[in-house]
Amino acid sequence: MFEKEEVEIIGTVEDVSVHIDETGFTVLELCSEDDEFITVVGVLPEIAAGEKLTVRGSFDTHPLYGRQLRATSCVRSMPTGAEDLYKYLSSGTVKGIGPATAQKIIEKFGEDSFDILESHPERLCEIKGISREKANTICTEFSRQFAVRQTLIALEKYGMTARESLNTYKIFGFNAVETVRNNPYLLCAEGIGINFERVDAIAASLPDSPPEAYRIRAGVLHVLRHNLGNGHTCLPREKMLIPAGELLGADEDTLNSAIDSLITDRQLESAVLDGKEFLFIPSAYRAERNAARRIKVLCSFPPAGKPTLLQDIENIEYSLDIKYEQKQKSAIITAVEKGVLILTGGPGTGKTTTINGMISLFKKDKLRIALAAPTGRAAKRMSEITGMQAKTIHRLLEVEWDDSDTQRFARNERNPIEADVLIVDELSMIDIYLFSSLLDALPLGCRLIMVGDSDQLPPVGAGNVLHDMIESGMLPVVELKEVFRQAQRSLIVTNAHKIVGGELPDLSRTDSDFFFMPRQNAQRAVQTVCELVGTRLPKAFGYSPVNDIQVLCPSRKGEMGTFNLNRRLQEVINPPSKDKKEQTVGLFRFREGDKVMHIKNNYDILWKKPDGEEGSGVFNGDIGTIISIRPDGVTKIRFDDGRECSYFPDTMRELELAYAVTVHKSQGNEFEAVVLPILFTPERLAYRNLLYTAVTRAKKMLVTVGDENQIYRMARNDKKSRRYSALKSFLVEDNDGK
Repeated sequence: MFEKEEVEIIGTVEDVSVHIDETGFTVLELCSEDDEFITVVGVLPEIAAGEKLTVRGSFDTHPLYGRQLRATSCVRSMPTGAEDLYKYLSSGTVKGIGPATAQKIIEKFGEDSFDILESHPERLCEIKGISREKANTICTEFSRQFAVRQTLIALEKYGMTARESLNTYKIFGFNAVETVRNNPYLLCAEGIGINFERVDAIAASLPDSPPEAYRIRAGVLHVLRHNLGNGHTCLPREKMLIPAGELLGADEDTLNSAIDSLITDRQLESAVLDGKEFLFIPSAYRAERNAARRIKVLCSFPPAGKPTLLQDIENIEYSLDIKYEQKQKSAIITAVEKGVLILTGGPGTGKTTTINGMISLFKKDKLRIALAAPTGRAAKRMSEITGMQAKTIHRLLEVEWDDSDTQRFARNERNPIEADVLIVDELSMIDIYLFSSLLDALPLGCRLIMVGDSDQLPPVGAGNVLHDMIESGMLPVVELKEVFRQAQRSLIVTNAHKIVGGELPDLSRTDSDFFFMPRQNAQRAVQTVCELVGTRLPKAFGYSPVNDIQVLCPSRKGEMGTFNLNRRLQEVINPPSKDKKEQTVGLFRFREGDKVMHIKNNYDILWKKPDGEEGSGVFNGDIGTIISIRPDGVTKIRFDDGRECSYFPDTMRELELAYAVTVHKSQGNEFEAVVLPILFTPERLAYRNLLYTAVTRAKKMLVTVGDENQIYRMARNDKKSRRYSALKSFLVEDNDGK
């Protein structure tokens, strides 16, 4: 995709036709120094008519609105001339001043108007109709807005975006500029989140270099936050020193001194686990500590209940026309009597029938049952197999946000969920933050049944919740291993169990639901994947290329990665058409009808379902389809669970094409048919539980394309990338631990 030429335009704002506070999306009319009127579109701070702007961006042509400048940056200065002053004051940006009052102020004071408003409010009383009280109100509001704008203008000169500048102002107020000049590394903090490399550049541009200690401390925190994104909730202290030293060019003594000071200031937490010191970002430390504490309470104070008789289970077997094996019976009894249970097992081992047995008993005892899963797809599947409503965990906890756009849950220790039993599915993909919040919302005496597959990949987020709880030995765990006869007829199921057991999958059969198509050449493999999704599987089995078939890739990169395959699959499945509107955002060209995935939790996006239900929040891994792209760039998307959302151009950056997604991103989802290319897979991704996770995403059909030897090597490779977490250690330590 070619890069458009970037230009710089200087001009005065004539009119602001659109400004959305929540997103910053703005459409304005700019009169350039050449007296040319230019429509500017982009994410910009609140701007008023009359302001002078220096805008950088590139031109494109909108099908309805014509030529537009897509702004990538904007530097502002306050209006100076009388005409521009009038435009600014009459725009309504200053409370108490409308067009008539603005005209009176300009006629009376001319180009001295700003000075009067800022420094001599009493002189406004010289204008007929403005009382002293109204004059003070106008000038107070003007001073506040002027200070905010001057602050944002000053911050934007450091190369910060409008949103970053606004977030910085929200945190540091009118002292933001001075704060940044004294210690720019505070911009790395949560709530602003500018990456360390950019802040380093800002620091280098300052007239006075900040103390090196600020840089060292920020660099240490950066390394920990970066690894939090890789799934680690903590790192051994000695393992911190190498990457931090390489990043900062600092020796071990300097780094250790910085670490000690961060611990003293409680910007880092430290804990000794198995005789080794580990370092934590405080939020991760609190989440793991809290989760361990809540689990201990649940195990120590089980809910009251009568013993489960085998006769009760036999009655369930009779009513459901099934026969439980011994471990399933054990799981049902444990769930009822102990109140806490981890139920784990691979495909075809009877987790679903076991859960339904538990639900039957809980219903018999008239207990209030809540069902939850991490993703919309997983919740929908849970509803289908139980016949009861299941919610995403975020919906169950009633996610909301405060004035600082910080996520919080309405359901917590003070306002727990209204349930006697909570059954949570797909536990393997729940990160420590969400798990800790979920435990906080459990009322005293609530039973907790956690269901998952311990052989799948760990969560995309930080932590290793399921693995740590099983390894701790502190909770009742029932692992279902027996594959039922009906499931044995599925080659997907039997091959999945072979893979997890280290055996080679059967790639020879062509009479079942697991097929292998050998390809040694990347171009041929890509062509085969496109043919399978675009024509062969839809023609042979009636599958929809968008709704039923999912391509899963080990990696994003390379010819067999998601980026290349999405581009190729889009050409086949949803080619350009004069009837389909398009827009380019970042690396992707989206068009109506495209399959997309949301890649970052966003709690602000509003949604509505066809039945009238409304809410907010779209989450990492949610898959949907673009319904429409409006001329103003607003895009409507319908997600698989029925939610419909409107995306503005800036939030479109949180979407990717989803004809092909990584195996990691597919966790918690099941698809009617999966196409799995395995060819030239990077060594770091060629391991068993990634292959197993991919295979178990397929519900009715799996087609692997590529190199059988590589598939065999992955099945044999049980090496797992080390993930540092502390939940296990916190669970097994004495109850009076820190």
